[in-house]
Amino acid sequence: MNATSLRGALPAAFACVLVGASFTANSVLGDYPYAGGQALRYGLAALLLLPLVGRAGEPRPLATLRLLTGRQWGRLALLAAIGMVGFNLAVLTAERSAEPAVPGVFVGCAPIVVAVLVPLLDGRRPARPVLYAAALVAAGAFTVQGWGRTDLAGILCSVGALAGEVGFAVLAVPVLRPLGPKLLSATVCVIAAAESAVLGLVLDGSGFLRVPTGAETLALLWQAAVVTVIGFVCWYMGVQRIGAERATLFSGLIPVSAALTAPLVGTGSYGLGQAAGSCLVGLGVAIGSGVLGRRDAVPPAAGAGDVADGRRPDRAPAATTAP
Repeated sequence: MNATSLRGALPAAFACVLVGASFTANSVLGDYPYAGGQALRYGLAALLLLPLVGRAGEPRPLATLRLLTGRQWGRLALLAAIGMVGFNLAVLTAERSAEPAVPGVFVGCAPIVVAVLVPLLDGRRPARPVLYAAALVAAGAFTVQGWGRTDLAGILCSVGALAGEVGFAVLAVPVLRPLGPKLLSATVCVIAAAESAVLGLVLDGSGFLRVPTGAETLALLWQAAVVTVIGFVCWYMGVQRIGAERATLFSGLIPVSAALTAPLVGTGSYGLGQAAGSCLVGLGVAIGSGVLGRRDAVPPAAGAGDVADGRRPDRAPAATTAP
């Protein structure tokens, strides 16, 4: 793995670890209005991201945003609705009739879906090493999370959570290039905050916001400042450098991180099954990222959304010299 790939793998992995650890914060926010909490989280994150965009030597953010087409703005709105607001709503709704492990297992299958979907949209065949690696990651996520009690509603909402996880990576590809990780993160946070506020007004009326308790305030600050600001920027840095296919492999670290941190607050345990699943995830990530091979599993330049937007990139070779 060369320096560029390593600089992409590390932030992607770190972002997924933060998301997994954030499940603890989610448990604290169980009684807070869902949409209002999301509006506060993404609104605060947008404010924290503003000083990071348009720094010296970078393009002016407003000038860059003015160059976006209506189709690109529509993609950003869809990214916020599906990959952020919709994902969190699907997980919350699923956990009302299913054990948390159920949506966790479905989300753990995201690497397989992305490993197939991205190359197909890009006009090429899925890379076998990435498919094998994605299967290992999904199996490891399943082993860590286990299954659990559920019903049809829980399964359907868990499928929605899977769609949100996939959309968060795939929908961002075409707009990541013109905006960059920081401006993209700030823009989708503003859109997600607005969408959450509208959803809150529809579902809860004027009661969609209330003053949070001390514990809820700390949880919201963690979600906004750490998981969203740091996590989003790191995630899109990883996608930008190693591509959505390989970056999504690291989503298998989400249930591993959740399982590791759960005992700290007494909401779970970490045993032999979790350790075995963690090893499977680690093996899958190592294979897919190229750590255990001499060649990259997929060309980093691959961009699924370019084809969708009518801009087919030059065909890259099936494999490039290893990092």
